[in-house]
Amino acid sequence: MEFGLSEDQRLMQESVNRTLEKVSPLERVRKAADGGEDYARDIWQALVELGVPGMLIPEAEGGMGLGLLDAALVSEALGRHVAPVPFLASAVMAPLALMGVGSRAQQEAYLPKLAAGEAIAGVAISERASGARDKAGVTVRNGKLNGTALFAIDFGGADFFIVGDREGGLHLVRADAPGLTRKRLTTIDLTRSIGELGFSDVEAEPLASGDAAATSRRMLDAGRVMLAADTLGAGWMMIDKAVDYAKERKQFGRVIGSFQAVKHMCAEMAAELEPGRSLIWYAAHAFDAIPGEASLMAAHAKAHLAEVGRFVARTATEVHGGMGFTDLLGLHYWFKRIGLDRQLLGSPERARQDAAVLQGWAAD
Repeated sequence: MEFGLSEDQRLMQESVNRTLEKVSPLERVRKAADGGEDYARDIWQALVELGVPGMLIPEAEGGMGLGLLDAALVSEALGRHVAPVPFLASAVMAPLALMGVGSRAQQEAYLPKLAAGEAIAGVAISERASGARDKAGVTVRNGKLNGTALFAIDFGGADFFIVGDREGGLHLVRADAPGLTRKRLTTIDLTRSIGELGFSDVEAEPLASGDAAATSRRMLDAGRVMLAADTLGAGWMMIDKAVDYAKERKQFGRVIGSFQAVKHMCAEMAAELEPGRSLIWYAAHAFDAIPGEASLMAAHAKAHLAEVGRFVARTATEVHGGMGFTDLLGLHYWFKRIGLDRQLLGSPERARQDAAVLQGWAAD
């Protein structure tokens, strides 16, 4: 059997890329980043018209009922164009939570709104992905939440949040809930919104119609695959920009792309990054079709692309020389995007530790 994309999947990714080329040029990304926008609503609306927010949501709830590989193809395109939109939490992780352990009433109330782009969801389960931190974590007592959740994804503009507690439970919290405090965190990547949530006797809707711990694991696995795909897209754009620059920049009367050292740098970036594509595809396939391998493959994809992405980001910047460090070219938006991808939902070291535990090579 040949494992590859279907014609529909190729057409879908091409459509998303063409749309992003129009609506998410560097000038628009720069405006969103410098202006402190929660997310670029015009770019998000263009993706809504393509059905992107409802990719994983069943057709009965207004979505497209597609698989994680389809979502990974979109995530790659978003990374390529450093699109400032709330895809990771709102279109992937939150729907998985609601479909996994949400009650029928909760699914009917929230899934259609997410699919239609009428609501944005944030997700706060980073403590589970990255390990416990001092003074961080959420507890539940008598149906109310207390504590702090760090690194909430798609924080800005969220209408509600999916929050994980210390005991493995999941909860839905409205953004305007009394007692909830929200603080936007400044990260190196200004194209995505990350924040901190504070809870003081906050009313929450428990998501308790199934195994919350297993659903949290699936949310984490899916998120890691999406981040790996985002890095793949951002990395290839940096390679393309480095190659284009090497064809134009001249030194000593010759384009620098004719120098053997520069050729080797570009070739090494491509050779390191491209094998990650099949790893991501298989991890996404395993998520839907081979659940026993899903967590391990997601950890491998996250860890490998994080390391390769950092190498590509550094090398592509080096090919650009001093220009690579200026704001003029905007290369730093891809550089920093890859940097945040590396740390969200667990560093590569954490992902490798998870993989070792899953294989019985290390204690949890």
